[in-house]
Amino acid sequence: MTSKPGPLWSPMIPPDLQGADELCAVSARGVRIRYADGHELLCGTSGLWNANLGYGNAVITQAAADALHDASYLSLHQYENVYARRAAEALIGICGPEHYGRVLFSTSGGAANDLVMKLARQYHVLRDEPGRKAVTALKGCWHGLTFGSFALTSDSLGQRMYGVDRRMVVHVQPNEPAELESLLAKHGTQIAMVVVEPVLGTGAVALTDAYVADLVRLRCEHGFLLVADEVATGFGRTGTWFASERWPEPPDVLITSKGLTNGTSAIAAVVVSHAVADTFTDARAVLAHAETQAGTPVTCATILATIDEMRRLDAVARAAALSERLDTELARLLAEEPMVAEATGRGCFRSVRLRGADGGRLPSGEVPAVLAAIRRAGAVVHAAPDGIQLLPALTYTEENLAELLDCVRRGLAAYTKERA
Repeated sequence: MTSKPGPLWSPMIPPDLQGADELCAVSARGVRIRYADGHELLCGTSGLWNANLGYGNAVITQAAADALHDASYLSLHQYENVYARRAAEALIGICGPEHYGRVLFSTSGGAANDLVMKLARQYHVLRDEPGRKAVTALKGCWHGLTFGSFALTSDSLGQRMYGVDRRMVVHVQPNEPAELESLLAKHGTQIAMVVVEPVLGTGAVALTDAYVADLVRLRCEHGFLLVADEVATGFGRTGTWFASERWPEPPDVLITSKGLTNGTSAIAAVVVSHAVADTFTDARAVLAHAETQAGTPVTCATILATIDEMRRLDAVARAAALSERLDTELARLLAEEPMVAEATGRGCFRSVRLRGADGGRLPSGEVPAVLAAIRRAGAVVHAAPDGIQLLPALTYTEENLAELLDCVRRGLAAYTKERA
């Protein structure tokens, strides 16, 4: 008889693994996590891609404590608070005040995507384009698991079973503009927005410069809003503050979340262009969206402290340097390890695609065993559909990176031996 798991119902973990001490973290400091089974492991995931500066940053911790002491809770629902005002101003400053004008706060990347779908549809209504309701996303994308964002997320995770409405969502292949052009030629007047991750979260597939140029051109031709979901790529993850900084023209809306508070608060920000924000202001229109914990003093204080710490630590430049070392190390891994089929991604956001026993892609059902083997070798890495993802903290040293790649090598060797 299978034993029942404990009171905690852990999401995205099979019932037979729930309650396992090797998966229960008890503390984290710097780039290491201690688990309930007594092991301390190197973190190769930056938490859930959000602790970009490592764990336990004292400045961010103190900012949170001070805000909780001085203003334990203040809402943005039909009110404002000075912490949110300051955080919005700081975000506009790093995103670019010449293009962006206003900030909406949410509590997660998924909820922020829900918000943006409402924003885009209302924007077009205000422009006398009520027929623009459809949303286009990319195959292989990950935009969240809240009810609205779940429709956007490409992976098949039971959307039909849960009754998620995908009738107004169309997915097209990334880096292949012909499919998007064909869709727009037929239904362009119905498309409210096209939302893209600069690096697709599921498989760490980076959008090419040519594809981004096509997106910008098609926006001009067809009038949809272009949304950059930078939940994962923002705050230095790809070697600039935001990956869309490298685009020939900025998006209409930018979503940021994971690195926004170094993982310390449940917060997301939707940064909106002057043109889109002015459409609402000129019409005196109210956007029907609010979340109890969005833009509270503690969350906004940690945004401000994270921005300050990013600058003090020169984290964006460090990420760019770490990315160059990753280029070298992953090329070496690809050349030396028979199980490694491909390395994808950009900056400090990488995927290592693996081969299965038959020489084809590693079946997704075998990925948990690979993760466990690398964990036994001393490091935590993230699952990819046919391999692993590596998302080191931007503050990694050369020694940390060497240790991470050594754990990956030893884990793959152990898994290969077990498989044989």
